[in-house]
Amino acid sequence: MKVIVLGAGIIGISTAWYLLDEGHEVTVVDRQDDAALETSFANGAQISVSFCEPWASADAPLKVAKWLLRDDSPLLFRPRLDPHQWRWGLSFLTQCHDAAFERNVAQLVALGRYSHESLKALVAATGIAYQRLERGILHFFSSQADFDAGAAGAEIMRRHGVDRRVLSRDDVLRVEPALAAFAPHIFGGTYTPSDESGDAKVFTQQLARLCAARGATFLYGHDVLGLERAGAAVSGVRVRERATQAVRTLAADHYVAAMGAFTAPLLRPLGLYLNIYPAKGYSATLRLKHPERASTVSLLDDGRKIAISRLGDQVRIAGTAEMAGYDTSLDGPTAQVRCRALVQRYEQLFPGVADTREPNFWAGLRPSTPTNIPYIGRSRIANLWLNAGHGTLGWTHGAGSGRALALLMSGKRPDLAFGFSGAVPVRPGGRLAPAAA
Repeated sequence: MKVIVLGAGIIGISTAWYLLDEGHEVTVVDRQDDAALETSFANGAQISVSFCEPWASADAPLKVAKWLLRDDSPLLFRPRLDPHQWRWGLSFLTQCHDAAFERNVAQLVALGRYSHESLKALVAATGIAYQRLERGILHFFSSQADFDAGAAGAEIMRRHGVDRRVLSRDDVLRVEPALAAFAPHIFGGTYTPSDESGDAKVFTQQLARLCAARGATFLYGHDVLGLERAGAAVSGVRVRERATQAVRTLAADHYVAAMGAFTAPLLRPLGLYLNIYPAKGYSATLRLKHPERASTVSLLDDGRKIAISRLGDQVRIAGTAEMAGYDTSLDGPTAQVRCRALVQRYEQLFPGVADTREPNFWAGLRPSTPTNIPYIGRSRIANLWLNAGHGTLGWTHGAGSGRALALLMSGKRPDLAFGFSGAVPVRPGGRLAPAAA
């Protein structure tokens, strides 16, 4: 079959790779000049299967309320006259109880484990290098109350088969000695040795090159203007080449919507209302002045809800989420506060280790759902497929999401317990049954 994948981030490129594995003809369309130049560009670099907890929990509403007036808060909700934002927020509140948390964790962990296995097999087969560090992820706590809550969270994850270990302060320092300067402020931590880190942009761009070498067509520099529908199916996608402003319609047998936070507005004209809203995340990438004193284990700082990952002779500090629409600018007062907070926190943790004069700030839109569970599967339109809504876990869930969607499109069942979109029916013999329009 001929398939058009809309979006060249980690999700879209992973989907393209596995569609090629299934023998399909693939075209990838993206408005940027290369793969991974938007949400996948400078994320937190963590592949965090064991820390893929949903944002919605029993104590989340109180935390968000306390953070409303703080420009540097971990989660900042800026109310707007936007019905999609309010729909998202109200749906989020319905997930803030223990039963929903457990249900959502089960799906996120299942997808994470499947994705990590897929990624490891893919890397072994291709030899892609992307500053990979298989040293686990260490979550440390700066108060006794937070540590107690973290230990309780670790117990929940262990019930789902996750090896998240509870550590004392001394144990934390044995795992990551570089935290010694901050030791008086550490009350304990949790650690998952099976997790890892690496540069998602480098990985995605290399995988895109391999897709092209296998015959995939890439239309970079093309804006996706909209999908055209004929009866029960999509008949084409209108695109505009940025260099010439020429508009044309591309046709295929099937279409995959993998445009991150922009997937939801793309599909609304078709009557499909995905509950995806952008969460603006920030990162700073610093050159290390003293690499020998920098951390090598990927870190989660619970006090500031930020991730810290080593990328060769650089360090990536990423975090915070701002629910304030589709703005990715860095020049506003709130953005400047949030960017500075990342660098200041790193300096508190590792004084003098990094060069803070050129922080290389970045902001991207995480495509978030109220449950943190992405849409993966077929839509109500027969030949339109969804792979979007991965929030902060696009890197963690990318390989598995692409593999699962390619299998579903090929009439096969992915081997994981996950609520795929569209309740995709498969006929005996592996042929895909028609979907309802």
